[in-house]
Parts: sequence; structure tokens; C-alpha cells
Amino acid sequence: MRDMVICAVVIFSLSEAWSQDPVLSGTNQSTSVNSSTSSPKNFVTRNLTFNLGSEVNLKCSNKTWNEMMFVTWTITLKNKQCNIGYSYEGRSDDLCKDGKSLQNTSSAQSYLHIPKFSDNDVGVYKCDSVYTGGNDNYVINVDITVAPSISAWLEFKDNKMVAVCKADRGKPAASISWSHTGNSSSVENRSDRFFTVESRLELLEEMDKENLSCAIKHPYWKEEQIWRPKKLLKKGYIPWLCVLTVAVIIVLLAGFLLFAQKKLTTLKQRQWTDTSPSKSPPTEDVEEVEPYASYVQRVNSIYCSSADLFT
Repeated sequence: MRDMVICAVVIFSLSEAWSQDPVLSGTNQSTSVNSSTSSPKNFVTRNLTFNLGSEVNLKCSNKTWNEMMFVTWTITLKNKQCNIGYSYEGRSDDLCKDGKSLQNTSSAQSYLHIPKFSDNDVGVYKCDSVYTGGNDNYVINVDITVAPSISAWLEFKDNKMVAVCKADRGKPAASISWSHTGNSSSVENRSDRFFTVESRLELLEEMDKENLSCAIKHPYWKEEQIWRPKKLLKKGYIPWLCVLTVAVIIVLLAGFLLFAQKKLTTLKQRQWTDTSPSKSPPTEDVEEVEPYASYVQRVNSIYCSSADLFT
């Protein structure tokens, strides 16, 4: 009698899971992740955050594959919804086709593997697993942690020196503090789900500016980041080194243009001289012409003497 009761419970659980699971039933319908008192399933909600580019493994149950009947992941992302599932009969379905996969640990426990976590993987991951004697159901809200880009500098504003420290496009927002106490203010902006925080500290004349630094704390880093502001850059003022550099560049460009113009003028003069019609034809060398004329005259005289003999 006890065996029959256990068998009935297993059959009931299996039939319920097959009727509600979107992957193994062959449909792509979405399933509500909201747990209610009328639903026989009790969902356990988790909130997890992972670093950008990290390798992520999401577990749905501590049961091994020998105990599992099937497991299904329903994934809702910002741009799509898809399903990944596996049954004890060896049937597997992957409608996501974005690198996610079901794998096993060394102890044969199932988990969902995300090879390189990115902002496109942020979303809600619902897991349904059925094993001998029961089931596990989880709703995991997965978010991302992105380290901000840090910069710090000094500037003049309203005739006062101000130190600025900026944590750009991080997630969540970073917190900034200064090594010196004083009149400081912070502004936080959000753009495309990323946060930019800028902290400004008004410096007094008696402050030690050489040892001034800002500390940035963010969940992405295990330790806070320490930054020293760069050298002063006064608004509306160009350092003398920049002026000298610009002057040297202008002189070099002017010299190059002058040389090119002079070279072009010389080439044009040569071309005009070579093509001028007033150029006199070359004269023959007298020394080369006179020997040939003497030879012709001698030959003619011999010829005339011979003709006289025959007459």
C-alpha cells in the first residue's frame, strides 16, 4: 500500500511538471514567476550580481542527475525570452542559442552555465526541477556589476581652485571621498542603466595640495581605488609650453611652404628656358669641318688631272 501511494505521488508530480513546463511540452509560452497561495509550487527568490566578463554558474537544485527527472530554465532578458531544458531520458532543448548551456558538476549536480557574463545576460532566470519525491523552483534576479572609468584633475572656477574626481559609467554607482575635509559636492547621473558620479572639492589656500587624493569604492573592486588629481589646468589659460609648441609648428610649416614655393618657381624658370624659340642652333666645330673640306678638294683635283690625260 505504501509503494502505491509513493508511486501515485511521483506520477502526479511528473504529470503536473510536464503540463506546466514550456520546453518539454514543445511550446514557447511564458510562465509567471509570481508565486501565489493557489499555486502548488513555492518559488524561492534570489538576487545575484556578477562582474562584467565573469564566468557564471546558476544552480537550481542540489539533487544529482540520478535523482532528477528533468530541469527547465525559463530566461527573461531585456530583448528576448527563451528556454533551456533537459530530461532524464536524454532529451535537451536550447531555444536561447546564445552560449548558455546546462552542465554538471563533478558530483553530477546540474547548473546553468554562462561563459562570459555581459549586460545582455541581465534578467530573470526561473528554474523548475523535478526529482524523485519532489521538485525545486527558483526565481533568480540576475544583475551585472561594471567597474567605472576613473579620472581626477584640478581646475579654476570662479577664481577658486577646485579638485574634481569622476567615476564614469559604472554599475551600480560608485562612492567618492576625499583625503582632505572641505566644501565638497557630488552629482550623480544615469544614462543607459549606467551611473556617472562626479565629486568636486573646493580647495583653500592653506590646504596641502601635494598629498590630496580621492578614494573610489565600488563593488567591482575588492579594495578602494586611490587617485591623485592631475596638475592644474586653468580654464581660459593656455600654458606657455603649449604656446611654444604651437609657435614652433607654425614656423616649420611656414618654412616648408616657402621652400616649396621657391622650388616650384625654379622649376618653372627651367622649363621656360628649355622651350624658348630664341635659342640659337649649335655651331659645328671648325677644326672638325676643315680636314674634310681639304680632303674633298684634293680628290677633285686628282679627278680633273686624270680627265685631262684622256683628252
